[in-house]
Amino acid sequence: MTNGQTAPTVQGENVTFDLSAGAKVNDANITTTNIEVANGIIHLIDKVILPPSVLEGMNKKNIVELAVGTPALSTLVAAVQAAGLVETLSSEGPFTVFAPTNDAFAALPAGTLDNLLKPENKDQLISILTYHVVAGKIMAADLQNGQKAATVQGSEITVDLSAGAKINDATVIMADVDASNG
Repeated sequence: MTNGQTAPTVQGENVTFDLSAGAKVNDANITTTNIEVANGIIHLIDKVILPPSVLEGMNKKNIVELAVGTPALSTLVAAVQAAGLVETLSSEGPFTVFAPTNDAFAALPAGTLDNLLKPENKDQLISILTYHVVAGKIMAADLQNGQKAATVQGSEITVDLSAGAKINDATVIMADVDASNG
């Protein structure tokens, strides 16, 4: 092996060797080398190395985790928490969420959001939030002008691609934010 060399594994993805400071394969130290066996050679390492495809899946955040990490969605996060939808939107899905930003919530008539966040209005809040969710993973390229889609709430939304992308009368400002569950 040489420094920087890559080699395919039986699994199909490559590992990379680093010999600049000791010997490593990906991020694992090679602790013992060249143990000869009847059908090949063994090098002992100090940790399990995970294929990039597995790491990618492990590191991908779910819809709620992405929203929590996005400052422009802090009002949505508060509403999802108040509605008790965190567990649902963190589940396997997949879901497509048309996520209203803080600015979208701020554009509601005065007092509307505060009223919706009250415990006695939880059912109404759930209805509004689930109206923004479609079952399945729908990417922008999958949308067609005039397409209708059933929401988790039960009503339909309409896609308008005539001038940009709109869902009903709301403009899509960022599409295809990929999450582990949608």
